[in-house]
Amino acid sequence: MADRLVYSPLRTALLISVLAVLSSVHGIGVNYGLVGDNLPKPSAVVDLYKSNNIDGMRIFNPNHDVLEALRGSNITLIVGVEHKDLQPLASDASAATNWVQTNIVPYSPSVSFRYVVVGNEVIPGDLAQYVFPAMQNIQTALDSAGLQVNVSTSVALSVLGSSYPPSAGAFTPEAQTYMKPIIQFLASGGSPLLVNVYPYFAYRDNADQIALSYALFTSEGVVVTDGAYGYKNLFDAMLDATYAAMEKVGGADVAVVVTESGWPSDGGFAANISNAHTYIQNLIDHVGEGTPRRPAPIEAYIFAMFNENQKEAGTERNFGLFYPDEQPVYPLSFV
Repeated sequence: MADRLVYSPLRTALLISVLAVLSSVHGIGVNYGLVGDNLPKPSAVVDLYKSNNIDGMRIFNPNHDVLEALRGSNITLIVGVEHKDLQPLASDASAATNWVQTNIVPYSPSVSFRYVVVGNEVIPGDLAQYVFPAMQNIQTALDSAGLQVNVSTSVALSVLGSSYPPSAGAFTPEAQTYMKPIIQFLASGGSPLLVNVYPYFAYRDNADQIALSYALFTSEGVVVTDGAYGYKNLFDAMLDATYAAMEKVGGADVAVVVTESGWPSDGGFAANISNAHTYIQNLIDHVGEGTPRRPAPIEAYIFAMFNENQKEAGTERNFGLFYPDEQPVYPLSFV
C-alpha cells in the first residue's frame, strides 16, 4: 500500500522541531518512495533526514543512488527486494548470493542495514509462493557474507480472515499456507514480521460502523472490550489481531514492526489536513506505549517522506510528510 502524511507553513524551524521529535520517539522512521518525477535528489533527501534527526528509512528497492547517499549517515535502513526478483531468488541460491553481493555487501558497514524485505503485500497472491524460499536464500546469503542483517516480508492486513474482536485474529486459509512457515522461520531467527497498518482504509470502507475518533486515536474511553483488553483506538486493535493470528501458528514470540502507516491529506473520503495531522501526531505519541496485548514500544515507519506525483491519482499521491520542494505538508506540534 502507500500511505504518508503531513502539512506546511514555515520550513526551517518547523522541520527541525517536527522531525527531531519524529525520530526521537520510540523508533519512528519514514518510508522514502521514488514514484515521482519532481523529487529531490537522494543526497538532498538524506540531508533532510539528517537535519531533522530522522534516524530510520525504508526504501522499496536497492536503489544504488540512495545507497550511495546513505553512506556514513547513521540512518538505519530497511531495503526491499523488487517483486520481479522474487521468483529467481526463490529458485536459485546463487541469484540470492549475487543480489546480496551487488546490493548489500558493497555498502556495508557504511550503510546501516536493518532488515531486507522480501515481498511487500504479495501474500496472498500469485507471487506468494516465492516469498518463503526467497527469504531463506537471501538470509543464507547474508549469513555467508558475515552480515548481521535479518530478512522478513511485509504484509497487509488482508492476510487476516478474522480480526474482530482482536483476540479472534486469524489468517485466511490461503494466507496461512504461506504465513505459517514464514512465522516459524522468523521465530527461529529472532526476526520480526513487517506489517502495514492503515486505520484510514478500515475507516473509509466501514465508516458506518467505525467512529472517526476511534481511527484517529481521539476516543476518550474504551470503544472495544475484548476479554481483559480494552481498545481506545483502531490501530491497536488491528495490530493485536495480527499478534493473535501469529500466536495461532507458533509466532507468540515474534515481534511486529509496522512498516507503513499513515493518513492521506487529500484525494478521498476523510482525507484532509486536519485528519492527517491528528492521526500522525497521535501515532507518534502512541507508539511508545505498545498495544493492550503487547505493551512494549513499537517500531513504526510513516508512509511516506514525499507526496509522489506518479502514483495513482487520489489518496495515493497524498500521504507525504513533505512536498517535493521539501516544504512540510502540515506542521506537527509535540508536548
